[in-house]
Amino acid sequence: MSHPVLDVTLIGFGAIGRSIFQRLAGATHTRIAHIVVSPARVAALQAELGHAVQVSDQVPANSRLVLECAGHSALTQHVVPALARGIECAVLSVGALSEAGLPEQLAQAAEQGQTQVHLLSGAIGGIDAIAAARLGGLTEVIYTGRKPPSGWRGTPAEQVVNLDTLTEPAVILQASAREAARLYPKNANVAATVSLAGLGLDATQVRLIADPGVTENIHDIVARGAFGDMHLTLRGKPLADNPKTSALTVLSALRFLHNRSAAVTV
Repeated sequence: MSHPVLDVTLIGFGAIGRSIFQRLAGATHTRIAHIVVSPARVAALQAELGHAVQVSDQVPANSRLVLECAGHSALTQHVVPALARGIECAVLSVGALSEAGLPEQLAQAAEQGQTQVHLLSGAIGGIDAIAAARLGGLTEVIYTGRKPPSGWRGTPAEQVVNLDTLTEPAVILQASAREAARLYPKNANVAATVSLAGLGLDATQVRLIADPGVTENIHDIVARGAFGDMHLTLRGKPLADNPKTSALTVLSALRFLHNRSAAVTV
């Protein structure tokens, strides 16, 4: 049985979108057919990419599958209307769902359009295990994000500790995932994804740590429940052309697209 080519509409063409586009060049079962960017970027990007892909500032009505990698504002501007029109969507900016009312808005739009919205695991692993464990009863989920002090510049951490003189690890926040996402929106995606898979934004505990002894971004998840205990630590390498983004984020999107056309999915 041969699978038809899956045409994908990509929202956003920053480091993540560009990397996904480049990695799918030459793929047999999946192609980026449309790219959605801001009106000011349409003409230049169309000229750069040529006629193999259609660039516009809106999701085309004939889209079959939308992949969002543009940031939080794209969810309300593009994803919600696409879902309401019956277009299936996959979302990488999961941290946006810490905004009050937005998860319900996405769900209502998907129900209205009789379609689905997929929240991709992005920079973290173990989401399948947490989501499965929730069905049997979870009692505790704790997410700890650890970065070198330089990784917290330009955030409220600067009011908590002196990032320039730290000699020992310092906890800069201990709160719910919702509060963590509100105060540290650029670090919200992982905590929000872990929360939405498990106990929710208010019951998931988050610790954020500035650690002068590390050079990587380290994600640590502890989950406990009827299934047993899980402890996962991930030291993510950054995307080559965007050090603030995990390479695994791009790979999780590619895995999702691969599974849409593969004969065997894992």
